[in-house]
Amino acid sequence: MILPAVNVLSPPRARLTIEVVYDLVCPWCFLGTRRLRRALLARPEILAELVWRPFLLNPDIGPGGVARTDYLARKFGGEDRARRLHATIAEMGRAEGVPFRFERVRQIPPVLDAHRLVRYASGHGLGDAMVDALFVAYFSQGADLGDPHSLGAIAAGLGFAEAPVLRYLASGAEADQVHADNLRAHRLGINGVPCFVVAERHAIAGAQEPEVLERLLDAAIAAGV
Repeated sequence: MILPAVNVLSPPRARLTIEVVYDLVCPWCFLGTRRLRRALLARPEILAELVWRPFLLNPDIGPGGVARTDYLARKFGGEDRARRLHATIAEMGRAEGVPFRFERVRQIPPVLDAHRLVRYASGHGLGDAMVDALFVAYFSQGADLGDPHSLGAIAAGLGFAEAPVLRYLASGAEADQVHADNLRAHRLGINGVPCFVVAERHAIAGAQEPEVLERLLDAAIAAGV
């Protein structure tokens, strides 16, 4: 019997499933997902599958969204305090190549449809790219993620035909799945995002430094995943 050749210089890659619990209007999630990507680049021996799990930070926001100034006043007690926080986040973002432009964000939109669009893109193998495109559109360009035509344009930028995307968004398909993922996160005790769950058993919350995320990945591999 002839055995298949084994390339000892290129050992099999470890496979890991990483659930990313996130919201698209969360700047820490944008920063955290970019840091996760950097951690994975530093671990080329890991073959990671990212599974995007919605978390709705503002589930009660209506179709028209909420003016950013009103939202900041309610959440942070005023725009000045929010501006200082955003300046800190923007500085951290520059180190990760994350182009925050908070001044371009005019409103806090409902994001149910945007999360549905991620599911749509994931079904075509482009979920990771769609998440990043939505983050960039919102935090760098001030795009309205609650507007179907804005979402259609973002999808078109990734090569999707816009008409089928708009039909999908108008159908309401997979809205229940988004709500179910949000409920699941709360039932698991997740009350802040981002949260990274590796192999269903190793979890860490927050926009952690890549080195911290690498240790989490190593722990999952050492556990025999």
